[in-house]
Amino acid sequence: MIFSGTAIRVQALENGIAELTFDLAGESVNKFNATTVRELGEAAAAIKADASVKGVIVTSAKSVFIVGADITEFGGMFAEGEGRVAEWTLQANAMFNAFEDLPVPTVVAINGIALGGGFEMCLSCDYRVMSSAAKVGLPEVKLGLFPGFGGTVRLSRVIGIDNAVEWIAAGAEQRPDAALKAGAVDAVVAPELLRDAAIDLVSKAVAGKLDWKARRSERTSPVKLNNMEQMMAFNTATAVVAGKAGPNYPAPKLALQAMQAHANLSRDEALKVESQYFAKAAVTPQANALIGLFLADQAVKKASKKHEAKSAKAVKQAAVLGAGIMGGGIAYQSASKGTPIIMKDIRTEALDLGMGEATKLLSGQVAKGRLTADKMGKVLSSIRPTLNYGDFGSVDVVIEAVVENAKVKQAVLAEVEGLVAEDAILASNTSTISITHLAKALKRPQNFVGMHFFNPVHMMPLVEVIRGEQSSDEAVAATVKLAQQMGKTPIVVNDCPGFLVNRVLFPYFGGFDLLVRDGADFQAVDKVMEKFGWPMGPAYLLDVVGIDTGVHAAHVMAEGFPDRMKPDYKSATEVMFDNKRYGQKNGKGFYVYEQDKKGKPKKVVDPTTYELIAPVVGARKEFDADEVIARLMLPLVNEIARCLEEKIVASPAEADMALIMGIGFPPFRGGACRYVDQMGIGNYVALCEKYAHLGKAYEAPQLLRDMAANNQKFFG
Repeated sequence: MIFSGTAIRVQALENGIAELTFDLAGESVNKFNATTVRELGEAAAAIKADASVKGVIVTSAKSVFIVGADITEFGGMFAEGEGRVAEWTLQANAMFNAFEDLPVPTVVAINGIALGGGFEMCLSCDYRVMSSAAKVGLPEVKLGLFPGFGGTVRLSRVIGIDNAVEWIAAGAEQRPDAALKAGAVDAVVAPELLRDAAIDLVSKAVAGKLDWKARRSERTSPVKLNNMEQMMAFNTATAVVAGKAGPNYPAPKLALQAMQAHANLSRDEALKVESQYFAKAAVTPQANALIGLFLADQAVKKASKKHEAKSAKAVKQAAVLGAGIMGGGIAYQSASKGTPIIMKDIRTEALDLGMGEATKLLSGQVAKGRLTADKMGKVLSSIRPTLNYGDFGSVDVVIEAVVENAKVKQAVLAEVEGLVAEDAILASNTSTISITHLAKALKRPQNFVGMHFFNPVHMMPLVEVIRGEQSSDEAVAATVKLAQQMGKTPIVVNDCPGFLVNRVLFPYFGGFDLLVRDGADFQAVDKVMEKFGWPMGPAYLLDVVGIDTGVHAAHVMAEGFPDRMKPDYKSATEVMFDNKRYGQKNGKGFYVYEQDKKGKPKKVVDPTTYELIAPVVGARKEFDADEVIARLMLPLVNEIARCLEEKIVASPAEADMALIMGIGFPPFRGGACRYVDQMGIGNYVALCEKYAHLGKAYEAPQLLRDMAANNQKFFG
């Protein structure tokens, strides 16, 4: 054994070949934590000191190669400032350089996922052989960062500036064919041939059949483009990156600036430049938010596992009551992820609509080449449309998705309860009605939960699993299990009007209504909130949700929380409803909708809207952006704090992820709780006091006042 550590070992093979193997002890995957980085340098030193080593192959003992850097370990250091971050990256890069500078040829065998620092390790090798089952990539921009272990330096020299900018700025995973075409890897082979292929390649390099020194020189020298070619490449890339990244995501632009600044430098000088720009990205609020979201996502997955562990029930057969668009979407999602589902309705037309929705979604997958026609047929055959309950005796979970009316839902649920097995779980897809209330119609309320999907089902990742007062752990666990089988992210919440997401969304709409009442132009409000980072402003969002749906839900919220959600005035939204302007669903809302060239609804300003709302709004008045943001965001954030106070949601991480996945809260702001942390809890409470005259929704809850008094944060 040439070297043995807790993350890396190096052993001698035949003919002077050494094998450096990544195998991080106690972990299911390899990652670059501090131990692995340190041992890389130590392993390189041990190899260099062994004169018998003529060449090195790099392998992984796990099913993945290396998933990347351990952000849980390094992320906290970013709070220490740019100087410390730049110093740390240079220290880490010294280990990669020590390996890259070995006096023998090196070949990496990429057996599985090699992302971020994992792929940067591959780039420090002279040759790269990739399994046909592997993926590579540099996804750091998704965390508000860019590659900091030499990725911008080496990749731009290996595959050229244009390709490197695209890979780094987009952060996408690359399949073997794309990696080979770009020149990022030298060969792609079947998994079972990978190690032998790496040994063969390094043996050829040792024998002088390959000029590995010239290959290495390309990575350690300046980019081989003249000044004019560089200017053209970077000018084109700058326009593309700026257009795609937008103003709220600085990391791709900083990566591009780094690449331009170090293009004419040698590797060591280029790495200094990369470390400086990486440090700039690492200390941005966007990086803080996006890293926080990554950690929150891990926390949500961990919470789901805890819930799931409370049920030994296997969910092999599902059913949905109520076809149509929603029922068809649920059926498609279940069947496409491998869980057969029965779709029941009382009308043939509704079943046709539901099957039509599933067929449309599957056909779209086929058209994009993501699904074969044969697979589409198999998925469709696992959806059984029916007008009766004949096969419900074998169903594990029934999802009720009928009209949003408590009496109708209770009647349907009571009916199906008598026809399913005693241990079958019933779940309601209600978006607003109390699960505890609906359970009053059931003989086995312990088997009943909420399972709230968001529309459109196939696109929205979140499912709220709602625990009623009598819902059992078993019922919650089985529903969490089904949501995961359907490819969704379940978050368990306790019962209350609107549950979590709608409960906090409607105070936001309330803030919008109040602002319009006070003279704000709804179009101007939309523009401010879209610039803030929402995918659409509140008026546009109401049109997309459906103003009839919104008004119904608002009444439920008003009844549940009259002190802060029951307006004492007629709102512009209600005027839209009274005039049957329901939004996109009937072509008229705050905006009117026309079809674009692709057949999708395109919003157009309608002067009639202003005429209709004139009696309920004040004289037109301009509000500055900060006031618009405060008047909409404070009610939403305050309601999240109340949900945490009342234990409706278990943690700030779950609350933030629910907002990101359920209503499109701007990811670069990290969620409501992180938004408060970044603003500073004292500053946030002071802002609440400034607007407290607008009503209870603007008053900081006790939780936030206590946190301000104790100088606390939601995270870290």
